[in-house]
Amino acid sequence: MNEKITGSQSLVRGLHLLDILSNYPNGCPLASIAEIAQLNKSTTHRLLQSLQSAGFVKPALAAGSYRLSTKCLALGQKVLSSMNIINIAAPYLEKLNLTLGETVNFSYRESDQVILIYKLEPTTGMIRTRSHIGQYMQLYCSAMGKLFLAYDDSIKLTDYWERSQKFIEQLTYNTITNLSVMQQELTIIKQNRFSMDREENELGISCIAVPVFNLHNKIQYAISVSLSTIKLGQLGHTHILNALQEAAQGISEELGWSDPTSVDK
Repeated sequence: MNEKITGSQSLVRGLHLLDILSNYPNGCPLASIAEIAQLNKSTTHRLLQSLQSAGFVKPALAAGSYRLSTKCLALGQKVLSSMNIINIAAPYLEKLNLTLGETVNFSYRESDQVILIYKLEPTTGMIRTRSHIGQYMQLYCSAMGKLFLAYDDSIKLTDYWERSQKFIEQLTYNTITNLSVMQQELTIIKQNRFSMDREENELGISCIAVPVFNLHNKIQYAISVSLSTIKLGQLGHTHILNALQEAAQGISEELGWSDPTSVDK
């Protein structure tokens, strides 16, 4: 019985280490991994060695550091390929990417975060964002995240704000960290049917996002376009927003959504 408990604990701890390393694509030192996992270095080293033997972890370039292997990527791709939504959304997102030439992101909400499940790099734009498929982003400081705060009735903003205090921080001078300001922001988002990240997460980068609805007229996914703030000023919001909304409408209709404001003739 004790062996089963120990084995279960090791499994959970090993999975936690994989989760930690997913935030460090270039590798993370053993001491830092141990500190984040709240484990001693010897236990952490033993777990990492087991994960390395199984092919999920490999040494990073920096001595004493570890990173995820491509086996994790292959596993993630299998999961994504099994999700019908990717097959449905990809043609619309690829068209959007070619039309605008900028970074296109696609995500859904998981608890109090959004997870990026699809991303297309810019075809003509020079700016590449730090985001990657599988990355979790906080709701309060991302354009896609704010859409879920605005449209998802299951999220009560005051409750979310209270339980997320340890995550809400001033990432840039534009980051919204005040509850009343966020309430005003969400009201505007619902009025305009799109949200923005005005350099709230990364200086020099702006983002425009629109919701994707299901047949129950509930937000299920979000699409965003990321680009340099300077280029956004040159292109203007309208050009980007029109293309975004066209893609979102196409995917939403594939999911069974119909515009409740439209009237059959």
